Amino acid sequence: MANVADEIKDFFVMLFLVIYYWIEAIILVFIPASIRGKSVAGETVLVTGAGSGIGRLMSVKFAELGARLVLWDINQTGNEETAKEIKATGASVWTYTVDLSSRDEIYKAAQQVKQDVGEVDILVNNAGIVTGKKFLDCPDNMIQKTFDVNTTAHFWTCKAFLPSMIERDHGHIVSIASSAGFIGVNGLADYCASKFGAVGFDESLRMELGMLGKKGVKTTVVCPYYINTGMFDGVRTKYPWMLPILEPKDTVNRIIDAVRCNQEIIMIPKIIYFLIALKGILPRKVLILLCKHVGVSNFMDTFKGRKND
Repeated sequence: MANVADEIKDFFVMLFLVIYYWIEAIILVFIPASIRGKSVAGETVLVTGAGSGIGRLMSVKFAELGARLVLWDINQTGNEETAKEIKATGASVWTYTVDLSSRDEIYKAAQQVKQDVGEVDILVNNAGIVTGKKFLDCPDNMIQKTFDVNTTAHFWTCKAFLPSMIERDHGHIVSIASSAGFIGVNGLADYCASKFGAVGFDESLRMELGMLGKKGVKTTVVCPYYINTGMFDGVRTKYPWMLPILEPKDTVNRIIDAVRCNQEIIMIPKIIYFLIALKGILPRKVLILLCKHVGVSNFMDTFKGRKND
């Protein structure tokens, strides 16, 4: 009888918490980041892929909020340009030229950061590449590189900096993934698979941290639609009123707000939440039909990408 009573008690406790968390989530939607967001002033923020695009914009935004910046990028010139903008805000900044497809370079640079700067408080895994080729047209080495940069690099950077966060019970891991990490897109087999991996890694890592009881170490995975940074230059959206190409500055502001509010997952625009939910309940044939209708199956037909990629 005691076991039955305990099971009934556990059930009602769980039911209470489910209702409580639902109400909490609804209330938090209406409280802006300016009120409930945590301060990042004085925090050391490491951003990979900081030499251009949203990596640069995020770095500058963190600097404006009072953080110290550590910039990683394979493009030394672009990285230094980002550092110049950060110095103009009065923030401290360190730059490192790192090939994110190399585990050895990541570990070596991480050790150097610890010596030069100290421990990292917020790690932003932002670096990413896209080939934009159909699966059978994509060279093997480029498929491997896509996974090395978009997925595997997250493992090595986290292995380098997460132990200190766990020891201090303080830190934040941010993974810049994609809405393509939830649904396959024609012409993006390698990219989608790599982003699926980034999303899965974030979710599993969050579960591990939860089981360790490390409530001070947060994770956020960012899943945006196409962003107008040049990475997906040439891509066209059939219904821009529903799925617009995102503007970089607005996107970065929403990402920073999500990090400050310890939001675990953010999809941009918000309609992505609805579309992903539909994927889970619609018959496959209906899903394929809708993808064709809204143009998802043909997004990459006009892809050009950055000219220097």
